[in-house]
Amino acid sequence: MRVLHIITGLGIGGAEQQLRLLLRRLPADCEVMTLTNPGPVADRLRADGVRVEHLGMRGNRDLRALPRLTRFISRGGYDLVHTHLYRACVYGRPAARLARVPSVATEHSLGEHQMEGRPLSRGNRALYLASERLGQATVAVSETVARRLGDWGVPGQRIHVVPNGIDSAAFRFDPLRRERTRSALGIAPGAYVVGAVGRLVPGKRFDLLLRALAEAPGVHLILVGDGPERAALEHLAASLGIRERVQLTGECGIDGPGVTVPGVLAAVDVFVSTSREEAFGLAVVEALAAGLPVLHTACPALEDLPAEATGGARLVGAEPAELAARLRELHSAGPRRLPPPGAVTTYDIGGSAERLMGIYESVLGQHGSARGRHGSVPGRAAPTNSAHSTASATSATSAISATSATSTTSTTSTTSTTSRS
Repeated sequence: MRVLHIITGLGIGGAEQQLRLLLRRLPADCEVMTLTNPGPVADRLRADGVRVEHLGMRGNRDLRALPRLTRFISRGGYDLVHTHLYRACVYGRPAARLARVPSVATEHSLGEHQMEGRPLSRGNRALYLASERLGQATVAVSETVARRLGDWGVPGQRIHVVPNGIDSAAFRFDPLRRERTRSALGIAPGAYVVGAVGRLVPGKRFDLLLRALAEAPGVHLILVGDGPERAALEHLAASLGIRERVQLTGECGIDGPGVTVPGVLAAVDVFVSTSREEAFGLAVVEALAAGLPVLHTACPALEDLPAEATGGARLVGAEPAELAARLRELHSAGPRRLPPPGAVTTYDIGGSAERLMGIYESVLGQHGSARGRHGSVPGRAAPTNSAHSTASATSATSAISATSATSTTSTTSTTSTTSRS
């Protein structure tokens, strides 16, 4: 089975790294097309032996991308196209339909009021739904996202839940890694440290964490991630008088040289997630795999499980005073490592890959055997109703043109907006 994965960008983010983890385990011949930003994850995919191509899309309204993408799919002999993130779905599904290849899309980051960290608008919702009808299946990364898609009007039979997954072994606590990472970050041996991971955008509410830190004397913070709020957060830390207790590392991967996310999780003593809303809560599950106590304000990954599977995770309110009180309690109790709870096993990446392969096989089964039906190009879905197919894709193309002007400040930015979702 040949599968083309189309993604908006390949900077360091949750969806991008999730794709890389899946490709290591999917028993299929997979290639990747990134519309924009062939960043660090592109390099790491190539190091894994995955072919990565860059479409060179210049902006949200670069409609020339659609015929270029269609030609690439047509010539590739793919059995299936799988799209990831908003812009890749909006352009990738019509391109797959025009190329007469079935498609699957994963919705990684749909919140109640935002998508991929940006406010939802009527325009980008309409555009998403117009393109969604051109695919064969939509994958939600949690039951919560599945419910949101249903509320939008996506038919229930088209929605499939494949939770995000982690490689739990990569996050297993290692005392030597703790020592090395603390040394690299200049953390004093006896310091009590909070860890947080995410893109520095308003929806992650790291300002709430800084205000709580100001009320928790002696507690330090390591914040992993980058984004447009970085300067504002640095200014806030200075104004609160805690700048010397806050370290922003910038983006870190899950492996590779230098400081990594597993290294930071080994180095800190508690993990905090202050997001207003999440589609899944990947960073929280990674922290649980590292044996950390966790304080979180929103995490569908845990909300969808029974309480006994969530281990040392604790739901807290979105008030600095309450969060500060919980941090002071944990600080007083001292550092501790906990056994990984059932949630870590539930969200194993191997299980996610197995579920996804089942969806691939179901979609291809509904289209019949691809081989032998399309002449010399194996893996091509038959044009069972080419007039309808072309008309539907042309309609979606018109919708892209008409709607993109109202969506350019929404979820379809030229760089990745998803981080540890």
